[in-house]
Amino acid sequence: MGLLLLYNVESVRARWRTTIVAVLGIAGTVGVFVAMLSLAKGFEATLVTSGSRSNAMVRRAGATSEIDSVVSLEQLRVIEDAPEVARGPEGALVSPEVVVVASLSLKKSGTDANVQFRGVSPRVLAVHEGVRVASGRFLRPGLFELVVGKNACSSYANLDLGSSVSLGGSTWQVVGILDAGGSSFDSELWGDADLVNRTYQRPLGIQQSVSARLVSEQALGALKDRFASDPRMRVQVERETEYYAKASQMMTTLIRVLGGMVAVVMGIGAVFAALNTMYSAVAERAREVATLRALGFPGSTIVVSFTFEALLVAGVGGLLGALAVIPLNGLATSTLNFQTFSHLAFAFQVTPALLALGLAFALAMGLLGGVFPAVRAARMPVTTALRDL
Repeated sequence: MGLLLLYNVESVRARWRTTIVAVLGIAGTVGVFVAMLSLAKGFEATLVTSGSRSNAMVRRAGATSEIDSVVSLEQLRVIEDAPEVARGPEGALVSPEVVVVASLSLKKSGTDANVQFRGVSPRVLAVHEGVRVASGRFLRPGLFELVVGKNACSSYANLDLGSSVSLGGSTWQVVGILDAGGSSFDSELWGDADLVNRTYQRPLGIQQSVSARLVSEQALGALKDRFASDPRMRVQVERETEYYAKASQMMTTLIRVLGGMVAVVMGIGAVFAALNTMYSAVAERAREVATLRALGFPGSTIVVSFTFEALLVAGVGGLLGALAVIPLNGLATSTLNFQTFSHLAFAFQVTPALLALGLAFALAMGLLGGVFPAVRAARMPVTTALRDL
C-alpha cells in the first residue's frame, strides 16, 4: 500500500497543470467559506462580549430590543431595592440607560450613518466592568458632555477628544474616549441620560433598559420570580449575555446563509474540477491501473489509492485557502446592526475551529471529486487495458 501512495504523490507531480486547477478551485472555495464564517463569528463575538453573565438586563415585557423598550422610574426603584441586586459604596449597582439612534457623518466617505447614542448615569462603569476611559475623563452629570467608543471615534467625523458635535439640536463636547475591549460599546456614544431624554424630547425619568449587577450569577432566577409576582413589574429579565447573543442572531444567520450559498456554488465548481482532474488521471493511466491489477492489487486497493490522490489534492487546496484567510484575523470592518439600526464596528475572527472546518470542507469536496473516478479505475477491465501494451 505504501508503494501505491508514493505512486499517487508522483502522479500528482507529473500532472501538475490539471492539479493546479483543482487546487486553486478548492482553495478559493475554502477561503470564501472560512472568511464568511469568520465575519459572522466576529460580529457575534462583538455583541456577546458586550454583556456579562453577572448582569441582568431588564426591559419592557414583549420588547424585542432596547430601542422599543420602556422602563419607568417606579420600576427602576423596585429594581434598585431587589435583594438579588449587588450593592456598592454608592448604593445599588444598577445602570438605567436611554438608547436613541443619531446620525453622524462618516470620516472616510462623508455620508451620514446611524450611531447608537446611549444615555447613562455615573454608575454605568461600575455595572459594565469591561469598559474603561482610555483617554480624557468620564462625563459629568448635567453637562452636555460625551464619552465615545474608540471605534466610533475613528469612524465618525468630529468625535476626536476635545471636539464638539451637534446631536439632536444640542452641542455636545467630547471629553473622553472609551475602550470596551472590542464589544459593541466601542461603537457607541455615551451622554447624560436626562440630557439625552431632554434633547430628543422624551419624558424625563424614562429609560429603555436597566442593567443590574447580581449578587451572584445564580441570583437571576430569583430575580425573575420576584418581578413575575409583582404587578408593577411588567418586564422581562434576562442575562445580558443572552440578550446580546439574541441580538446577533439575525445578522450572523444572514452572513452564514449567504456565505454558505456562495460556498456551495463555488464548491460545486471545485468538485467538478476535481472530477475532471481525476477522470483525466484515470483515462491517462489505464495501462498503469491494469498493470497494478495484473500484479495482484485488488480493486478495493485501487479505490483507496485514487481516493487518497483526490484527498491529497483537496488537502493542499484547503490548506492554501486557510492560509490565505489567516491575515484577515483582526481586520476591522463595520456593518448595519438590524437590531438597533446603527453601524457596528467589529473584526474578523479566524479561529482554529473555523480553519479546521474549512479543511474538512475541502476534504469533503475531494472525496466527492475522487470516489467516482476511483471506482471507475477499479472496475476497468484488465484485458482491455493490457491489450494496448
